[in-house]
Amino acid sequence: MSVFKTNIERRLYEYLHPKRIALSKRYPFLKRPILWVRRTHRTIRDFLNPRIKHHYMPTEFNCIITRHQSVLRRRLGESDPRLQEQKIINLKRAVESLNNIVIEPGDIFSLWSIIGKPSRKRGYVDGMLLSNGKIIEGLGGGLCQLSNFLYWLFLHAPTETIERYHHSMDVFPDSGRTLPFGSGATILYNFVDLKMKNKSNQPLQLKIWLTDNPLKGQLRSPTPLSEKFHLIEKNHHFIKYNGQYFRFNQIEREIKINGILQKTEGITTNFAPVLYKVTNDYLKKNEFKVIEIKTLHDPPTA
Repeated sequence: MSVFKTNIERRLYEYLHPKRIALSKRYPFLKRPILWVRRTHRTIRDFLNPRIKHHYMPTEFNCIITRHQSVLRRRLGESDPRLQEQKIINLKRAVESLNNIVIEPGDIFSLWSIIGKPSRKRGYVDGMLLSNGKIIEGLGGGLCQLSNFLYWLFLHAPTETIERYHHSMDVFPDSGRTLPFGSGATILYNFVDLKMKNKSNQPLQLKIWLTDNPLKGQLRSPTPLSEKFHLIEKNHHFIKYNGQYFRFNQIEREIKINGILQKTEGITTNFAPVLYKVTNDYLKKNEFKVIEIKTLHDPPTA
C-alpha cells in the first residue's frame, strides 16, 4: 500500500475512532465554565510571553513583500446574505486595530492580543459563526475570514507559524475558490488564536483595508527581501467511505532566492468530513479526484 493511501486511511480511522471526546461535548452544562478557565489561562500565559508584542507606525515601509485580497461577499451554501453584511461591520472594527502594526524581528504576532475581545460596546455585531458544522449567529461572527486572510498573507513572508488551527469540517461547496482547500485558520476568542513569528532580520508592517468589495492587505519591510515564497497544493482528493465523503490535501511552501529553490516546507495536511451533498456532476465539474475506500483496516499505520 502506498504511503499516500496509508496516510488517508490512518486519518479516516482516527476520525471514526477518536481517542477522546471533549468534556464539554459529554457534559454540555460545563461548556461555559470550561471556556472561562481556558480564556483566563490563555490571557495570563500571553501576558507573560515577552515576545508577543507589536507597535504602530503611521508611515509606510518602502517595500511590499506580498499582497493579497479576499472577496467580502460570496455565496456560502444557503447562508443568509444579511450575515455577510454584518460580517463586514465586524471586519471594519478589527481592521482598525490591525492597520499599520509592526512586528519586530523575533517578535510574535497574536491576532487576539491585537484586536481584543469583540463586544457590542466596541461596535461588534452578530455575524455568521460555525458551530459543529452548523451556521449560527454570534457576536463577532465573520472574523474567521480575517484570520484566513492574514494566515495566507503571512505564509508568503519570512514567518514561522506558532499557533494555527484548521477548520475541522468542509461546510460549503466550492464557489469561486482560488486558494487551496484548508489553507485558512479558524479562531475563537481567545484560546484559538493565530500566532506568527517574524523570522526575518527586519521589521514587518501590516497594511490592511476594506474596499466596497474585497478586503485588501500587504506586508511591507524597510528594504527588499531576497526570499520569495510560494504555496503549492498536493494530493487533493475527495475520499468516499460508506457513502460519506471526506476531503484530503497537503500544502507545502517553497522558498526561492533569485528563482532558485532553497527549501520546501510542509505546512499542513488537511482531512475533513464534507457536510454538503456531493454529486457526480459537482465532482466532474470541478475535476475533483475521488478515492473510494471499501474496507478500513484498524488501525492503519504510516
